[in-house]
Amino acid sequence: MAPYPDVIVIGAGVIGLSVAIAAQGRGLSVTVLDREGPAAGASAGNAGAFAFTDILPLASPGILRKAPKWLLDPLGPLAVPPAYALRIAPWMLRFWRACSPANVARSTAAQTALMDLSKAELEPFLQATGTFAMLRKDGNLQVYEGKTELEASLPGWRAREKHGIAFEHLDAAGMAAIQPGLAPRFTHGTFTPGWYSIADPKLYTLALAAHFRSRGGTLDQFDVESLAPQDDGIAVRGRDGSSRRAAQVVLAAGAFSHRIARSIGERIPLETERGYNTTLPPDAFDLRTQVTFGGHGFVVSRLSTGIRVGGAVELGGLELPPNFRRSAAMLAKARTFLPGLNPEGGVQWMGFRPSLPDSLPALGHARATQRVVCAFGHGHLGLTQSAGTARLVADLLTDRRPAIDLTPFSPQRF
Repeated sequence: MAPYPDVIVIGAGVIGLSVAIAAQGRGLSVTVLDREGPAAGASAGNAGAFAFTDILPLASPGILRKAPKWLLDPLGPLAVPPAYALRIAPWMLRFWRACSPANVARSTAAQTALMDLSKAELEPFLQATGTFAMLRKDGNLQVYEGKTELEASLPGWRAREKHGIAFEHLDAAGMAAIQPGLAPRFTHGTFTPGWYSIADPKLYTLALAAHFRSRGGTLDQFDVESLAPQDDGIAVRGRDGSSRRAAQVVLAAGAFSHRIARSIGERIPLETERGYNTTLPPDAFDLRTQVTFGGHGFVVSRLSTGIRVGGAVELGGLELPPNFRRSAAMLAKARTFLPGLNPEGGVQWMGFRPSLPDSLPALGHARATQRVVCAFGHGHLGLTQSAGTARLVADLLTDRRPAIDLTPFSPQRF
């Protein structure tokens, strides 16, 4: 038996822990390292959705049409703090290029393949990890302020229809039957029944950590600084000067992944979409489905632990202090859009979503060595794509043919 594990997974979020459990299922010994511990980042504060119908990339002509208006509002759905604007310019140029029709078509096809795999893998994964009771199938209601806004969304719905995604367009009465209490300004909506959610994303991720440990896995707090390929493995070096070692390494450290990847020569244009939310007490509103206010860039989700109001995109990197006025602005809008909402007693949060310009994650071997597998950059879809990513990474770790073509997700595609 080797004196070190078969695999070190860097990152104890939902992606890293799902990968670790899948690797255990292939008979590999696994250690997970994280600078803070399980569920400390975006895996704790997301909206809790398995958004399998969300196949359209964020990088699209539609977002380009909305962006100028949104950017004029510093507390709106999309913001770039002036202190970060110059640093993010190269990423924004790549994002703009990804919005061409041909690139959007390629990204949509790749995203659909990963979504289909992730949906197929999810329920078996939940059953295997003892977390199936946390799954909900309440759907999602996208609401529109007038017929014009609905009509502007129709090309996206036609694209989903081509991929077999079920949905129903509704008038005000149809929406009220699914979700009472919407403000009358919302006259149309689209309901997608195939939109799943988890009772609480933090509790789910912590349950995965407990399951991983119960099967003999090791989970240590360790701040990784760099990787160093060796003849028979990979050295994982910490900021404290110490070192760990494994035969293979999976890099799943979310928004911090590109910094570690740089140590083995990877130049991956990962940026941070800073997401904000406020979680209210469970009785703050009678929420029956997740409601998406797409024109305003946020959602309202029903969790077992409360009502979460959050979303929007702030492209501000890892170092700038949080701007919780963004959380407050979304909550103020939610109070207007859901007149019965009680805004008292909320807890604010900000987290880092790791995002690549074409809205696809980096999944595949590093250029420098086949012993390092990249599994990061899922943007808003980490929870959604966690079970599918786990299957794919386990395939790579055990030299099996991946379940889908990973060419569009290559870490070297940029």
